[in-house]
Amino acid sequence: MGHEHHHVASATPADRAQEAQHATWVSVAVNFVMTLLQLIVGYFAHSQSLIAHGLHSFSDLLSDFLVIYATRQSAHPADSAHPYGHARIETAATLILGLSLATIGGGILWESGLRLQHIEALPTVELSALWVAIATVISKEALYRYLIGVGERMRSQLMIANALHTRADAASALVVVVGIGGALMGWSFLDLLAAALMGFMILRMGLGLGWGAMKELIDTGLDEIQVAAINKTLQETPGVLGLHELRTRRMAHQALVDAHVQVDSRISVSEGHRIAELARSRVLREHPEVLDVLVHIDPEDDLEPDFTAHRLPGREAVLKELQPLLEGLPVADRVVLHYLNGGVEVELFLDQAFFITGEALQLAQTSIMSRLGQHLAIRSVSINCHIAP
Repeated sequence: MGHEHHHVASATPADRAQEAQHATWVSVAVNFVMTLLQLIVGYFAHSQSLIAHGLHSFSDLLSDFLVIYATRQSAHPADSAHPYGHARIETAATLILGLSLATIGGGILWESGLRLQHIEALPTVELSALWVAIATVISKEALYRYLIGVGERMRSQLMIANALHTRADAASALVVVVGIGGALMGWSFLDLLAAALMGFMILRMGLGLGWGAMKELIDTGLDEIQVAAINKTLQETPGVLGLHELRTRRMAHQALVDAHVQVDSRISVSEGHRIAELARSRVLREHPEVLDVLVHIDPEDDLEPDFTAHRLPGREAVLKELQPLLEGLPVADRVVLHYLNGGVEVELFLDQAFFITGEALQLAQTSIMSRLGQHLAIRSVSINCHIAP
């Protein structure tokens, strides 16, 4: 099972779309047949619960067509207008589906309540309605088992939601069987009660789907267990000294992650970049649900309230301040600036052909440090050069 899951997780968007399309067309065929059968037999057999269930099957048909459209659109590659791809089309389709189900469920519940007030005027339910209800239970349960397997392999929330609709349809068909059976035995109100109960189930399911999609659209993060696992992967990356911000947000069947990781403040930019890329690749490899990771490298904790690196002078301003401090020394081959602890630490690398005695170097260093008081941004200056024998 684990091997199969990994295989589908690495499938291309086109492969996912093709599998989703095939499964959904199977669902369309079953729901179309059952919708016609329930509505026609329900009407002629005078069963309100069977008609209501036919409307539920119609809502499943609606969901199937939304799945077909959404998976086809979400398979399109990223473009300039949608740099993260089109996966959230699935989310929008789920929201539309949830709202439509809530509307249908509310309508069935309302209609059943009205009919219960005039139960004496209801016509007698016929036996054919019972056989269609039993056939509905069997067909919907079989369809659910097929769809849930496809949805879990693909990790598609929309496919799983569609499968759950089918399971709810099978469960509500069982209620219809009881309601029709009771009506056939003389308790005609049970048929309407079954219709009302089913309307409530459809309403509740629609609201749940709509709320889940809405949470994703407002960038709700992954659950605590998933976040903790990603946190652990980042913290264990070689070169990462700490992690002080980790954010996640869902995007259909996957998630986007961004993190601030702390590294040694003295390493080069390229080494910091390598650590960031290593951290990113580890998260993508160990957490298939993650679509992409943005890693921000920090030399220190930039979440502190007094973090002022962006207010400190830039390279040109610092070099201008340094010029009068470096009298008697050659022009440096390289100047490295470290923006740390609210100030600038400067490293000078002098010309390799320049030699200086240890005593002269100490005097130059002391002279520079004694004049740093008027340069508030520059905290320290260190000189790297060849010492004359």
